[in-house]
Amino acid sequence: MVPAAPTNDWPQGLRVASYNIHKGVLGMGPAKRLRIHALQEGLRGLGADVVLLQEVQFEHRRNAQRFASWPVLPQHELLGQGLGMFAAYHTNAHTRHGEHGNALLSRFPILGISHQDVSDHRFEQRGLLHARLAVPRDALAGAPARVLHCVVVHFGLFRSGRRRQIQRLAEYLAHQVPDDEPVIVGGDFNDWRGELGAELGALGLLDVSTRAAPRVDARHPRWHQRMRTFPALLPLMPLDRIYVRGFAAHGVALGWGADWARLSDHAPLLVDLTPLPSTAYAERPGSVAHGAAATRRRDMTVAGGTGH
Repeated sequence: MVPAAPTNDWPQGLRVASYNIHKGVLGMGPAKRLRIHALQEGLRGLGADVVLLQEVQFEHRRNAQRFASWPVLPQHELLGQGLGMFAAYHTNAHTRHGEHGNALLSRFPILGISHQDVSDHRFEQRGLLHARLAVPRDALAGAPARVLHCVVVHFGLFRSGRRRQIQRLAEYLAHQVPDDEPVIVGGDFNDWRGELGAELGALGLLDVSTRAAPRVDARHPRWHQRMRTFPALLPLMPLDRIYVRGFAAHGVALGWGADWARLSDHAPLLVDLTPLPSTAYAERPGSVAHGAAATRRRDMTVAGGTGH
């Protein structure tokens, strides 16, 4: 399935994608294949304005020796430069041969990024990447805020750990994102049971990664109403999601099938959004904004793009 082309009617619409790219490689042992270059072309075809990425490799010394075409640049910079987008990254996990984490690609300039470690135990290193984007004022339908908050998440494999991680996410949003500024939260929640989400619904965020169905509760949809994204060849489990505040969804799509299964074990999830006026946002007292400035480190980087 190839998602429909975006309407390109910006500033009225915004296309957002969430994608676990499996470190740009597929397979194990002798069957391991480098897919990061093909992934770049797959992302180009999605036509997204904002892309939330998980399992992005910053470096892997063994793979760099094994694959002749292993990129010199970290994967987020390679993708950002190839697609003409701004890129942000933060490391979640350090391994024997390298490190990987969450990344964000944006057609809009990145004002700053911050990171929150939500690791539940030492065997699974997990984190949140928070990027503040400078979106043109008219792109937000006249809303007073010029900042769009995007948070990329990747939760753990254990049920109890995920519950603690989404609670930490909710606490982070409550303290770091003002009520009158729009926010997009997306990534790999690993919630195949469909138990998470009410924590974000309490903050006024809606799950926009749901199937078209009557009587869908956008604050906490039922398991069968969510788009299934794993495995990419024939998606059976709804692991990946996108939540928003300040937007209405008018389209959801999935890239799945044999072609996408050659790129990653997850299918990319896409939503088309329409901005709402700030008066339509859920009111929630007591939040405080503390936007962190961007820094240039190995584990937290922002790369420039053409911004088109």
